Amino acid sequence: MATKNPIRVVITGAAGQIGYSLVPLIASGEMFGLDQPVIISLLEIEMARQSLEGVVMELQDGAFPLLREVIPTCDPEVAFKDADICLLCGAFPRKQGMQRSDLLARNIDIFKVQGSAIDRLASRNVKVLTVGNPANTNAFVCKHFAPSISPRNFSALTRLDHNRARSEVAHRLNVNVANVKNVIIWGNHSDTQFPDVSHGYLLPDRNPLELAINDENFVKNDFLTFVQKRGGAILAKRGLSSALSASRAIVDHIRDWIYGTPPGEWVSMAVVSDGSYGIPEGLVYSFPVHCQNGDYQIVQGLSISEFAKSKMDLTTEELVSERDIALQLVK
Repeated sequence: MATKNPIRVVITGAAGQIGYSLVPLIASGEMFGLDQPVIISLLEIEMARQSLEGVVMELQDGAFPLLREVIPTCDPEVAFKDADICLLCGAFPRKQGMQRSDLLARNIDIFKVQGSAIDRLASRNVKVLTVGNPANTNAFVCKHFAPSISPRNFSALTRLDHNRARSEVAHRLNVNVANVKNVIIWGNHSDTQFPDVSHGYLLPDRNPLELAINDENFVKNDFLTFVQKRGGAILAKRGLSSALSASRAIVDHIRDWIYGTPPGEWVSMAVVSDGSYGIPEGLVYSFPVHCQNGDYQIVQGLSISEFAKSKMDLTTEELVSERDIALQLVK
């Protein structure tokens, strides 16, 4: 049997919590399958070089059959060369007293460099997933500095929120999470996101989730707060932000984007808006999407209640504000 050509994957912030949790999933075949070899480029800042070397040592000791090569580097010119998949996990974290404009400015410096490198060096079919926060707007900035790459090749991670929403519904109904289908995360990966179960259903009988839950107060209040605040709750318990679940969501996002979603099912991805559901074109906004043949399509024709519209408008306003600040800063 002919051996497949390796897929080249870049992970930024590779020595961080998410990078450390993510690399064994990719190297073991969780993302691309058990017959797909990979080459992994690990990009870090200079001050994290020693930690990065430790990650490389552990990958070597893991003896992963699919792992053809590991390229540790602090140079974006090396990391993004011929990249097929870019997982942008590294970002400047928000610190106490920092204004949103300050946070965006620090991250623009990072994603300008990375976007420009992707534009010049990566595969023309590269898929770029932004994980580092503020993820949606960082994706917008990265896309801005990579004009030769199709906007459809850029996305931001809301699959973690999607998975959290499914899991909480499953927990409440005491069912297997695999039976909870077609929840939606609308908007920004932030406290304004709108987790929506109004179009979801429960297997095996395809019962609507709202009927199965049968608690309007939960659906419109506690459920939203749970998903929106889950990251903070984990941080309070661990003293560290979500890494295990974030890595799992990254794998889910890329796998479905490349290999497709089951017929009739959708997942949540923050992608460049085409104007669907009245969301301003060009905004990186989380929609329900179905995937096929390495591409995605935004699910069309869903009815939007007044309650849902109000929540979608709120997160749109936040993203428009972030976008406008970013556009002022990149000039």
